[in-house]
Amino acid sequence: MSITVDKIKSKFQDQGDELVFFVNGKKIIEKNADPETTLLTYIRKTLGLKGTKLGCAEGGCGACTVMVSKYHPHQKRIIHHAINACLAPLCSLHHCAVTTVEGIGSVASKLHPVQERIAKAHGSQCGFCTPGIVMSMYALLRNNPQPTMHDIQDAFQGNLCRCTGYRPILEGYRTFTKGEGCCGGKGGTNGCCMTNGHIQELANGNSTHQAEKLYDPSEFMPLDPTQEIIFPPELMSLSKQPERELRFIGERVLWIQPSSLNDLLELKATYLNAKLVVGNTEVGIEMKFRNLLYPVILAPAYIPELNSIRHTLSGIKVGASVTLTVLGDMLREAVMNLPSHQTEVFKAVLEQLRWFAGQQIRNVAAIGGNVMTASPISDLNPIFMAAGCKLTVMSKGGERVLEMDDKFFPGYRKTVLRPDEILLSIEIPFTKKGQYFSAFKQSPRKEDDISIVTCGMNVCFQERSDIVQNIRISYGGMAPVTVLATATCNRLINRQWNEELLQDACTSLAEEMSLSPSAPGGMVTYRRTLTISLFYKFFLIVQHKLALDMQMEGIVMEDIRPDYASVTEPFQIDLPSSVQLYQAVPPDQSGDDVVGQPIMHLSALKQATGEAVYCDDIPCYENELYLALVTSTKAHALIKSIDTSEAMDIPGVVTFISAKDVKGSNMTGPAVYDETVFADNKVTCVGHIVGAIVADTQAHAQRAAKAVKINYEELKPVIVTIQDAITHNSFYHPVRTIERGDLTQGFKDSDHILHGEIHIGGQEHFYLETNCTIAVPRGEDGEMEMFVSTQSATKTQSLVAKALGVPANRVVCRVKRMGGGFGGKECRSTMLSTVVAVAAQKVKRPVRCMLDRDEDMLVTGGRHPFFGRYKVGYMNNGKVMAVDMTLYSNAGNSMDLSLSILERALFHMDNCYNIPNIRGTGFMCKTNLPSNSAFRGFGGPQGMMIAESWMSDVAHSCDLPADEVRRLNLYKQGDLTHFNQQLDQFTIDRCWLECMQISDFSNRKAAVEEYNRQHRWTKRGLSIIPTKFGISFTAVFLNQAGALVHVYTDGSVLLTHGGTEMGQGLHTKMVQVASKTLGIPCTKIHITETSTNTVPNTSPTAASASSDLNGMAVYNACQTLLKRLQPYKDKNPNGVWEEWVNAAYFDRVNLSANGFYKTPDLGYDFDTNSGRPFNYFSYGVAVSEVEIDCLTGSHKNLHTSIVMDVGKSLNPALDIGQIEGGFMQGLGLFTLEELRYSPEGFLYTRGPGMYKIPAFGDIPTELKVSLLRDSPNEKAIFSSKAVGEPPLFLASSVFYAIKDAITYARAESGLTGPFRLDSPATPERIRNACEDKFTKLCPPADPGTFTPWAVQV
Repeated sequence: MSITVDKIKSKFQDQGDELVFFVNGKKIIEKNADPETTLLTYIRKTLGLKGTKLGCAEGGCGACTVMVSKYHPHQKRIIHHAINACLAPLCSLHHCAVTTVEGIGSVASKLHPVQERIAKAHGSQCGFCTPGIVMSMYALLRNNPQPTMHDIQDAFQGNLCRCTGYRPILEGYRTFTKGEGCCGGKGGTNGCCMTNGHIQELANGNSTHQAEKLYDPSEFMPLDPTQEIIFPPELMSLSKQPERELRFIGERVLWIQPSSLNDLLELKATYLNAKLVVGNTEVGIEMKFRNLLYPVILAPAYIPELNSIRHTLSGIKVGASVTLTVLGDMLREAVMNLPSHQTEVFKAVLEQLRWFAGQQIRNVAAIGGNVMTASPISDLNPIFMAAGCKLTVMSKGGERVLEMDDKFFPGYRKTVLRPDEILLSIEIPFTKKGQYFSAFKQSPRKEDDISIVTCGMNVCFQERSDIVQNIRISYGGMAPVTVLATATCNRLINRQWNEELLQDACTSLAEEMSLSPSAPGGMVTYRRTLTISLFYKFFLIVQHKLALDMQMEGIVMEDIRPDYASVTEPFQIDLPSSVQLYQAVPPDQSGDDVVGQPIMHLSALKQATGEAVYCDDIPCYENELYLALVTSTKAHALIKSIDTSEAMDIPGVVTFISAKDVKGSNMTGPAVYDETVFADNKVTCVGHIVGAIVADTQAHAQRAAKAVKINYEELKPVIVTIQDAITHNSFYHPVRTIERGDLTQGFKDSDHILHGEIHIGGQEHFYLETNCTIAVPRGEDGEMEMFVSTQSATKTQSLVAKALGVPANRVVCRVKRMGGGFGGKECRSTMLSTVVAVAAQKVKRPVRCMLDRDEDMLVTGGRHPFFGRYKVGYMNNGKVMAVDMTLYSNAGNSMDLSLSILERALFHMDNCYNIPNIRGTGFMCKTNLPSNSAFRGFGGPQGMMIAESWMSDVAHSCDLPADEVRRLNLYKQGDLTHFNQQLDQFTIDRCWLECMQISDFSNRKAAVEEYNRQHRWTKRGLSIIPTKFGISFTAVFLNQAGALVHVYTDGSVLLTHGGTEMGQGLHTKMVQVASKTLGIPCTKIHITETSTNTVPNTSPTAASASSDLNGMAVYNACQTLLKRLQPYKDKNPNGVWEEWVNAAYFDRVNLSANGFYKTPDLGYDFDTNSGRPFNYFSYGVAVSEVEIDCLTGSHKNLHTSIVMDVGKSLNPALDIGQIEGGFMQGLGLFTLEELRYSPEGFLYTRGPGMYKIPAFGDIPTELKVSLLRDSPNEKAIFSSKAVGEPPLFLASSVFYAIKDAITYARAESGLTGPFRLDSPATPERIRNACEDKFTKLCPPADPGTFTPWAVQV
């Protein structure tokens, strides 16, 4: 029956029940709880607690983590759980106690040790993820005050950080573990390597550096579990009262929490289409992202029968509301207490639960929900199907028991249950002797990821034999439903478990598990290969166990080959260890001089307590409205009509904004005005902003935006990929070329010539704080105040003024801090700012908009995908004589900064190699994708990646070690680059030697070769990669900066400069510079924000140059003030700062100064290939070692050593943080992060569910970072060097280590020589490159014979 809210409301005249819960110890009674309101929305909007952040709204990033405590009547104890507030329905929290980051401590009162340690260990950069990480750790400690490192790693599976690289977070929290064994014992007697506090033996004792501490753990407050917030006694007594039915009636949804099983069955019979919700981890996603509405929700979380767990004769019966965390605890206990042969299925479930979502999801998601969601890529359903689990289902009419077999899921996301039935319980069976069970899951990232292919495999042998009695193999990810490989299984019954069976099984699976080449999810060849590879793993595991078990029975049976043994070992994430080395300040440096000291990020403590204010944390204005974007669903089309009638009928909607509302110019863009504020008549990408809805709340605005109907006339062609652009000759101008030497002669002189190609995928910025703008009209003279999360306050000011039709002096743009930027907020942030400003101008009220993650990923673009073609001439010894390269970048639907990005790619196409004859030609492809933009590295990594690709090919072709070929071709001091700039202070040689030393390269290489001789199906690889990164904006006019310094009469100093703070510690460094220059402590200096009314005409905070430029401007302003104060110092030489300031003030001296700096001697001419594009270069070298699984394509990062030349570091803690964070972002770029577009230009990867950035488990097991000593750089402030972008490319050492490992794997199949490996090196690409007998069974379909699900853009 169809149910509407109006019908419900007429049936229930009352307003529903009161919701009673506690937040941070305070009782909350909510009389109008709306089932559609999440806990996050409520605590931020209603309670004004802004510490908990919105990062993704799908439970994938952990920024919204809070702790929920409740008395569990079935467990008879108080339980504390970390949960995702963005998914938790407010209505699910009746009689619960919620603890947010504000509730455990504050800077103003007292910090909690969890907050203190992450801040002081330098584990907070932008700080947007920090409250969520703090709360995950806090919840762990409430349950386990002395956790192990494995416990901590498990607790963080559901948390992401984009800035730090994770190492300092784990290091800071390692101090809570038992015994604080910081290096897994590797530190030996010298103490703890994790605090960098002992003499680190760098290379077999040949060389030692005194490793200075980045922080002192002895200063940390101890953890006192007795001082935590108590569970409210009132809740304890309320929780013990008998359950009663609760009803909460919202605007569109009725929430009913039945008190008994009978009530639930009665309600299900009444509301056949009602959804049962326990954790809301699936329904919440459907309602938000799939625009589905469920008018009635039944919440059976507390019904005793659905929470029961009991042992039966045949297995363990688990109630459908039992959470995955409780299920895991119960199965672990069973595995410990029962004979091993009985618990094969339990162990398989536990192995899948290790990698099932994050801890926050497992704490609330129910086993019944996992079954009933009927996802084709469910992690658990293939186990239940292969095990033949029994499901008890129930309705008013009674109960029935079903077996989970191939008939249980009749279609996509459907089960055989009738509409009035509910799932009561699932029985997970015991196994018996001679029965073996395994489960496998393959996903892009090991932690918290959805499956590509998942499976359960169950075999039972005839007694005391290797003859198959019964076998069931179930797969997820190979059809719209979970399937059984019935035909294959039938062929294997009564067969001997041997090579012949294996061959037949593989051939049969290749036929039975076929997929259309256009199948949703793509990766068709890989998925088909996985079905066979995973069966082969099962075959070996069973053969090994069978041989051992038969041996116990006295029967001799052949075991697996020793070099196959690694296949049978479960995946383990090893405990990380790390070393950080830097040069200490000289002993005679004054204690007040903080330059060179590893001082903490100045906002770190505020970020750890949730007190740091981000754009959306600014309190709402009294009459504020909310804006939601209306975007195009077509990639290339004319807009025929826009129908807003349905949208305008939604409650709270004020107006619809479009191009006709722009009073100024609708044309916009950062460099050229080739974009529009709102699409006018035509759209050129999916996600093109067509209009916006302004309403009283975010929920109303977003609902109305989805209700706007746009009628299109589609246009051809739709150009999505670089190959499309080449075919249609669709390029922006100009085409850029840099050439040096005589190519023709160079190729003629070469012994050999090779040709090659590489495609480098794009990358989403994934700053944890999405784009956010608040526009406040000031009511007179067209004034507008803008609060924006942007790297470019001046560009925001000028483009907003242009759209509003007012001079720039009427617009003030203010930036407190950003929750990450990485280039994504350099100019794409103006898309949103202009729209919000136009709306505020029209409605004459403040307007706010913070984009949801899926919107942000859809509309803002990312790193440019690049395609490189090259022809290389080289000698027999590997010396490269000539290179001719063509670079294509996918610019998207507007120019944005694509020309500058392409130019930087061309400037870096040599990386660190001296090629006598070289030419690079660059094309910008004009496509129907959202415009790509600046991203850390700005084209440099793409140019260098192509260089390393041909360098790798040359080494393969010569059959020489890649490190020797690279070393042979390196530049030397004084050489000229291909753009004719001389390399002075060239330190690559020193970086290379130190990196070889601290990584113990030669021994490591020998160990890799030995490992690979002993292992067939896992291989290790090793690589060393250098980088040279030019520092300066390539647009000369941007190399300028301003600062403003006010000294107040009490001696305090207010500092403002042109740079913005996005986590990189720029404000901290500027305070250090001012402190050293003025000779006063940092505590006297304050930076409040960046704003256009204090320092005008600022350059974007980008190009890694912000410390250089703004540091010199601050220095300049401080020097001016010092000159003014000098007479008063001379008069009173024994005086103090405050006395000199007062004397100057009473003498009427100006105590305010502005500073300015421009980088000297810059400028380059492409026509003559002459000039000096860069002020200097930052250098670095990295060594990485990896291990790949040749059967699945997964890889482990075993070791990375980085040596970075950052000059004389202003702040080693911040610089090491930038190196590690940049490296991890590069690791994502080159091995993990894949943007997936449909052939029509629709972006599939629009959130952490499908787009995977590196997680805690992806950091190298062993990580060493060293700042090169004694390498001052006189071209920048206090001899420092830029550090933001240069380290990112060093992560390509992991990519080329993977390529090295694949080379060993291919050699096993007789394949040698160069091969193409595109970036990122995902499991799919790694597996497909490791060609073997299994890949031959699954040949790919011929291109052009089908339409792929996704295309490589």
